[in-house]
Amino acid sequence: MSDISAFANRLGKNFKHFGKWAKRQGVEAWRAYDRDIPQFPLAVDIYGDYAHLQEYDTGWVMSDEEHDAWLASVRQCVAEVTGIAVERIGVKTRRRQKGSSQYQKTGSEGEDFVIEEFGQRFWVNMSAYLDTGLFLDHRNTRKRVRLESAGKRFLNLFAYTGSFTVYAAAGGAVLSETVDMSNTYLDWAGRNFELNGLDQARHQRVRSDVFQYLSAAIALRKTFDLIVMDPPSFSNSKKMSDTLDVQRDHSWLIEQAMKLLSPDGVLYFSNNLRSFELDGKLPLLYQVLDISAQSVPEDFRNKKIHQCFQIRHLP
Repeated sequence: MSDISAFANRLGKNFKHFGKWAKRQGVEAWRAYDRDIPQFPLAVDIYGDYAHLQEYDTGWVMSDEEHDAWLASVRQCVAEVTGIAVERIGVKTRRRQKGSSQYQKTGSEGEDFVIEEFGQRFWVNMSAYLDTGLFLDHRNTRKRVRLESAGKRFLNLFAYTGSFTVYAAAGGAVLSETVDMSNTYLDWAGRNFELNGLDQARHQRVRSDVFQYLSAAIALRKTFDLIVMDPPSFSNSKKMSDTLDVQRDHSWLIEQAMKLLSPDGVLYFSNNLRSFELDGKLPLLYQVLDISAQSVPEDFRNKKIHQCFQIRHLP
């Protein structure tokens, strides 16, 4: 591993630049370092007075003792550069593996606290789960949903902690359904709804496997004007009747969701699979616009963090 000063210098420059940018934007959660230097395969996200440090698996071989010492020095460096106390820096290692990673507990309780983003508020936790409760790379799309949701019926599929629904409701959505199969994250969504003053009679949470939900909703002839679908790349959760593979399954998921979309409605479909390729038949069936260049935020150096598509019915 290289001398830590290179990491410290880059983090310091980014922290100063994006810290000012985030303040102007009204954003308390933002990315300060995004694997800028190959020898430091890390992401550092700032959440108010806390930080989230993620190490990405490169296949490098170190002994456990060497790795622990290196990671401790990196964590100390983040504390010194940002002024955030070491105990407020959550540390995660993202291994290459298949599974519903956002649902994995870390064994640490962590501390729940609130951050603000464009006027909306969210509960987050740096330590308890692999992810924090808010996916920062979807910040721009959340803001877009708020701008487009006035008077709309909104559907949030693979909803995680319901942040898209908070934005839709803030933008004036008349009703919504927030669908996820995890009670943990639906409860978390409920706390986010309360935090933002949502009427939970109009903004309902639905515990369901999305595959089963879509089939049932179509049978009930439900209709929505704005739909967000952000599935994990892969999931083999025991709560599902089958596995989810976004490359294999996305065409079916989109086609079913489009059956629920009103004639003038919009579906936003996104995923984080780096090798993802949209099924070639979908642009023949619908109006499909790749908006990834606009949806990936400025503070993300990795512009391939996700792909996002705006999908409408053909005229």
